[in-house]
Amino acid sequence: MNLSLKLRLIFSLPILFLSLSFPVFVQETNGASSTAFAQAPYKVGEHLTYNVSFSNFPSIAYVDLQVVARGMYEGHDTVQLRAHAQTTGVVNVALFSINNEYTTYVDAETGIPFQSKVVVRDSATQAEQTVDMSQGTGAEASQRSIPGTYDFLSAFYRVRAMPLAQGSTYLINIKTEGQDYRVEFKVTGTDVIRTNGGSFTTVVANVRVSGNSPIKDIRVHFTDDARHIPVLITGKVSTGKLEVELAGSEIIKPPTAATAPIATVDPAARPTPTPTPRPTPKPQPTPAQPVNNPDWPFTIGEQLNYQVFIGTSNTPLGLATFQARGRSRYFERDGLSLSVTAQTTGAAARLFVANDTIESYVDPITFLPYRTVQNLSEGKRRLNETLQVDQVKGLVTTDKGKRIEIPVGTHDYLSLFYVIRSFNIVQTKRNAISVLVEGKPKTIFVNSLKRETIEIGNQKISAIAISLTTDDQQADKYQLRMWVSNDRRRLPLRITCMTELGLLRADLAIVPTATQ
Repeated sequence: MNLSLKLRLIFSLPILFLSLSFPVFVQETNGASSTAFAQAPYKVGEHLTYNVSFSNFPSIAYVDLQVVARGMYEGHDTVQLRAHAQTTGVVNVALFSINNEYTTYVDAETGIPFQSKVVVRDSATQAEQTVDMSQGTGAEASQRSIPGTYDFLSAFYRVRAMPLAQGSTYLINIKTEGQDYRVEFKVTGTDVIRTNGGSFTTVVANVRVSGNSPIKDIRVHFTDDARHIPVLITGKVSTGKLEVELAGSEIIKPPTAATAPIATVDPAARPTPTPTPRPTPKPQPTPAQPVNNPDWPFTIGEQLNYQVFIGTSNTPLGLATFQARGRSRYFERDGLSLSVTAQTTGAAARLFVANDTIESYVDPITFLPYRTVQNLSEGKRRLNETLQVDQVKGLVTTDKGKRIEIPVGTHDYLSLFYVIRSFNIVQTKRNAISVLVEGKPKTIFVNSLKRETIEIGNQKISAIAISLTTDDQQADKYQLRMWVSNDRRRLPLRITCMTELGLLRADLAIVPTATQ
């Protein structure tokens, strides 16, 4: 991964989060200003979780935010806010690592912060910093902003407390990690947004960050209700598109301890306060990994059996079985175990014997392989090979010592089968995937063609047709096509390709009526 890409991402991710955190001044069309302040976003127990994606990486980080408690703290009617941000998967080790926790105490009547605490972690150390943000009554504002300076966490809630009126412009001064930002935000209209969390009628706002910001075209969609929850934030950097999408929203009932007033602390001890006990945030910095993930289009144990045909014949000449075998700690890391077996059958087996097995161990978030085992027996050809895949260095090493350079984010045959199912397949949208083919990386382009009804056995099933082409001179030489079910499982129902013997077709033998 080149250094310039790494630096752009390091600076872009915090700024994208800052796009949630801007307005404290409203400029009405008649020039009058408003400092309206709603209490709805500060509901104790509110817990929001966001997934962050970048280009072809469906999940590079998550952000957790929670309103922890309200009570008296240092003579203030105070709301305690908390956030946790952590990068995940390949990005966590290949690009940059964030594992930070933030706690901010804000005035319950104005949302202005007076104390914040930041915990920064890396693989070896942990550093804590407490910042006194008391601004007093003498804090002056410019003509275009109200008094006060906000950190990103307090600003996230302050913007939600504004009316977000059509055509309004909002400004804020934010200071975080020693950097000052002046952010301008303008409400431009409404839109209906569909996310993994559901469909939302939203208020749309465009954001501009002062200075030489590496992120452009920032847009935020807030729910069109009293809570104004940001459900989708998008922005562009020179190397791709960043998206922050709401993954979960809930109200956690506070325990008895959290409903009591926040303990008063001697002002002299302010630099190192003892925070109020709170519910453990979810996900935790080092969460226990569930066996299944609700975002997967399959569950552990799913087995898909295919019959293989040639031309228009209805006599199968082979069988193939794909299985998601398990999730556990494989070869010193959290992984998914996937397998496929394929063999010729019947009369075809008497003419040509094939018996292939491939096992892949993949990252459960990105589905990128880190170990592939191939045992291929096709006529006189034999191949028994184990591949160790270093997605950070872009290097594959075979058990015979051969080294193959690959792009970061390269799949094998088996992981390709599963990662395609995870795509948000939209007509006319093109996805590019690097795949290791016969010891060389190839770019595979996945294109959605059309929706149609196909017949598998005696069943008629709604499907989406997909083409898979290469970056070779003859891009569609093998006419590889796939039909996946038109539901969240994206079951591969039929796969076809052109061979020297004619059109080869693999049909799913039994279409499951529910996720197995």
